Amino acid sequence: MTRAGLTAQAVADLVGGRLLGDGTVVVRAIRALDSAGPEAISLAVSAKYAEQLRDCRAGAVLVSDELAEAPGGPRTRIVVSDPYAAMARVMGILFPPAVSPPGVDPTARIGPGVVLGRDVSIGPFVVLGRRVRLGDRCALAEGVSLGDDVSVGEDTVIGPRAVLYRDTTVGARVVIKAGAVIGGPGFGYLPDARGHHRIPHVGTCIIEDEVEIGSNTCIDRGSLSDTVIGRGTKLDNLVHVAHNVQLGQRCLAMAGVGIAGSTRIGDDVILAGHVGVTDHLVIGDGVRLAAKSAVFGNVPARATFSGHPARPHLQYLRAQAALYRLAPIITDLERLVHQSNRDG
Repeated sequence: MTRAGLTAQAVADLVGGRLLGDGTVVVRAIRALDSAGPEAISLAVSAKYAEQLRDCRAGAVLVSDELAEAPGGPRTRIVVSDPYAAMARVMGILFPPAVSPPGVDPTARIGPGVVLGRDVSIGPFVVLGRRVRLGDRCALAEGVSLGDDVSVGEDTVIGPRAVLYRDTTVGARVVIKAGAVIGGPGFGYLPDARGHHRIPHVGTCIIEDEVEIGSNTCIDRGSLSDTVIGRGTKLDNLVHVAHNVQLGQRCLAMAGVGIAGSTRIGDDVILAGHVGVTDHLVIGDGVRLAAKSAVFGNVPARATFSGHPARPHLQYLRAQAALYRLAPIITDLERLVHQSNRDG
């Protein structure tokens, strides 16, 4: 099947860009500069891509102002202030998200008291517990399991084999990817001479509107209070959020992040890949935690921390620089000791 295309003029109108060259060129694909063909559109965001742009064979290209008149490359160019944002809009038109057809697959198991909104899509072997509520246009892929009293808001999409335990609340326009586990009991035990005894987790898990949860990410229910993921927050694959964590709005948590129990994280926080945060901490608004940071103490608002243990980023860089200077110093010291022993 041939994908419907966009003319270069239509692209320029869509993104509010300035068209240079032939506006009748039709693009049907999106490719990188080095692999684009005549029916593809590509992008070049800065002067460091000038060489690749010169050799590019794309039908059209989104460029920044500094590359508008760059030599070589496609003659048809759409000049925009932010090529990345423009390309995202083009992607949304050329590759619209798949829409699941409404209906309930005959293999699905629907518990008593379930309330289904309009135009929901329930795939094969989905299991809905008692009193589950699905908002309008929800889409549940194959093998999804929702426990008793789970509530899901409108336009939420839940991927294959995701599991939502009882009493979990999910807002509107949420995306939950394959294999995510939400609202399960957390890792809490009381040890004594006879072993480790599980602490009951009687709180719930609340996912606010427009959250995205990556594949195989786990978000535990609260033990006493609720675990909350704030509106607009995006969690990558393989993230673990422990019991009672309060994660603010518009946060980003990249692959492999782990947040221990009862930690409170503010709004607009970025946790890069493999960041670890210990329990009962307070992380302020706008904090940036660099990849593989290990956070053992509170972090003030709008600070940038890195390292193991994490500390202010500039302090960490100075410590690393000092450490790397030690090797030649030790070499010189050993040489002096050897010289002294020989002279003595």
